[in-house]
Amino acid sequence: MSQINVIRKPSEEELKRLGVRDWPIWTKEVSEFPWHYADPETCFFLEGDVLVTPDDGEPVEVGKGDLVSFPKGLSCTWKVRKDVKKHYRFG
Repeated sequence: MSQINVIRKPSEEELKRLGVRDWPIWTKEVSEFPWHYADPETCFFLEGDVLVTPDDGEPVEVGKGDLVSFPKGLSCTWKVRKDVKKHYRFG
């Protein structure tokens, strides 16, 4: 199974091509919770610092300035270390 894909500091051209600025925004305070992706998600972090640990893999650090893709079927634990604000798109 493919895992979490992180692009650090994608270009503004790439963000425009994807239409990221038009996606909804999700926020979350410092917390820890399990999550399962029923659909793939792509998101762009405006703020935050998160450690995402797949149930069957190594932890991945993501945060401000990162464009991140999570595969359908991924089960993981999110540890939000700094409040998150992100654009997101499922599917």
